[in-house]
Amino acid sequence: MKKIVLSSLAVLAVVSTVASADVTVKSGASTLKFSGTHYLGFTKFSDSLDSSKDISKFETRRNYLQVKAYFNENPKDYMRVTLDQYNTADGSGSVGMRVKYAYLYLDNVFANTGVEMGQAHTPWIDYEEHNGWKYRSIGETFIEQHNGVHATASSGRGINFKTKTPNFSSELGIFNGEGYHANQEGNGLAAEWRFTWNVLGTGKVHHAHRYLNLSYFGEDSRKHKGKVFNGSDVNLKWQGVHGVYANEQFLLAAQYVKVSDGQNANNNKVEGKGYSVNGSFKVAPKWDLLARYDEFKLDKKTTSAVSDEETRKTTIAGVAYKYNKNVKFIASMQNRKNTAFDGSTTKDDKTAMLTAEVNW
Repeated sequence: MKKIVLSSLAVLAVVSTVASADVTVKSGASTLKFSGTHYLGFTKFSDSLDSSKDISKFETRRNYLQVKAYFNENPKDYMRVTLDQYNTADGSGSVGMRVKYAYLYLDNVFANTGVEMGQAHTPWIDYEEHNGWKYRSIGETFIEQHNGVHATASSGRGINFKTKTPNFSSELGIFNGEGYHANQEGNGLAAEWRFTWNVLGTGKVHHAHRYLNLSYFGEDSRKHKGKVFNGSDVNLKWQGVHGVYANEQFLLAAQYVKVSDGQNANNNKVEGKGYSVNGSFKVAPKWDLLARYDEFKLDKKTTSAVSDEETRKTTIAGVAYKYNKNVKFIASMQNRKNTAFDGSTTKDDKTAMLTAEVNW
């Protein structure tokens, strides 16, 4: 992955030259657009079951650097590369760099439909982060997070057809299936989809202030290793429904998701179902209150009876302050709790976070 990152930077260096005086930039593309997203903050973590895991630390949670190269023939066609700095999981405290997006977008290849090819968006998560749960800097979406469904990633290697009309929008994609930060070990492919009814006709409005959307989304993934539950070859299937209403004063969203990973070699079947509700309310011109509750139940079944059940619950509450159009500050509390089939508590922790979310 480091080679990919270095190659991406090398290509950018080759096509761009900086001259003296007026600092002229030349490129094979008609326009280069740079942007960045940063999640900075302080976290205090408390584990009710094991106080030795308690920790307080400053963080650079994520840093995204992005470039889009637009072409002369059609100003809506472009190549996008997004570099993603993340905290490594080896306990060393170091950070890593990887490519999150690297795709070619061609606009209007069919009526009202464009296509992403390469390491592209998967259909659901980006939509929800822009329309339902807008606080990715303090918590992943329900379908993505480890204490929720944990069934998919926000990007993957494949192709995604994106349709937009005033009253209907959709995404239909075929991907390798494991996501951008996992090994491509499956011997099948994954179909993922989203169909959205934009009730108020805002399907083509990029940042609508008032909208009512109803969505059906899901994935059918064939024979992938370590996808969600079992760690062996599985036929993962999940689907969900989502509704959101927003105006300039408040946002309210809810979803229900059902998951099955089929039968594995040990004759076990894993199924899950759950829901998530979140909302935000503007209490002053620059101040929002926000809250969210997730509950997901996972059943590990044999051919004869239920052998294990796990309940995952997450509660988030906070207050957000919009400093300006580029910077938002968020103070939040999060509680995660897991309960096993025998009633024992397997996880009970609390996280207090101060966050600066920066976009430019």
